[in-house]
Amino acid sequence: MIRRRALTAAPWLLPGLAAAQDAPWPNKPVRILLAYPPGGSTDVLARALAEALGHAIPGSSFVVENRPGGAAVVGTQAAATAAPDGYTLSLGNNQTHAANAAMVRDLPYRPIEDFAPIGRLAEVHHALVVPANSPARRLAELAARGKGGGRLTYASSGVGSASHVIAESFVRREGLEATHVPYRGGAQATTDTVGGVVDFFVSTWPQVMTLVKEGRLRGLGIGAPARLPEFPDVPSFAEAGAPYMAVDAWFGLWAPARTPAPVIHRLSEALPKILAEPGMAARLATLGFTPAPLPAAEFAAFQRAEVERWQALVALTGIRLDG
Repeated sequence: MIRRRALTAAPWLLPGLAAAQDAPWPNKPVRILLAYPPGGSTDVLARALAEALGHAIPGSSFVVENRPGGAAVVGTQAAATAAPDGYTLSLGNNQTHAANAAMVRDLPYRPIEDFAPIGRLAEVHHALVVPANSPARRLAELAARGKGGGRLTYASSGVGSASHVIAESFVRREGLEATHVPYRGGAQATTDTVGGVVDFFVSTWPQVMTLVKEGRLRGLGIGAPARLPEFPDVPSFAEAGAPYMAVDAWFGLWAPARTPAPVIHRLSEALPKILAEPGMAARLATLGFTPAPLPAAEFAAFQRAEVERWQALVALTGIRLDG
């Protein structure tokens, strides 16, 4: 009796108890923090997921809160330091929860220890494209132009971006002479590649797939396991002789570490059902996303492997975001 009264009088002694009970959670809007500005592909994915979660969990409301800045560090740090009460989630990707661990020396959050993984959502392939009038019709031909006194130029969507790191790994492994031309995002990088201002660009596939289909860009390799049926002329990177370039962009959902396990479990159970819905699958396909659900435990192992992969890429390329 004494113990029961003590617990009733001092509920703060049991952090997360309210969230762990089925009825109380969620009894207010759950915010999904996003370290990117509105309008991009990650933002579109987050808003589609927020809407779907609101339908999947009765009585719930999920809202996206954009916190861009600092190479996606600002918003991710805000999620890492939020109260672990089930009312703050983080929708991030390979940049926020793997690459930054390797590229930023004084990262103010720990991508693994400070978060509880909920599940992987989707992935997007990267592809290497060249202008439609480029003399290179195969990846080996492009590489040959950067050797023996030749010099290439390549665009990226920004210093330290995945497009920068993957392209530089190609340059280093093939022993090419090449100049990096960074842009503020992929839109202008794509435009200048179409215009022949640069020799090649490693881009997310959704950014360039329509232009490849229209014949305004030529794809020399893509990170898919095999050629895509709708793009039979674009070989996989493995087929093109550069399997190390098959580094997909991936997206997942996390909560701050120490968020109550019942909340994590409930969300983790909802994600694969949401991603399997025909409407959601079709919506993601139009954006170039491939649904790739992984439950919490498997996603945690996948993330650790990705951190190691990015550490190796940074060691090879020497690219860092803090000098």
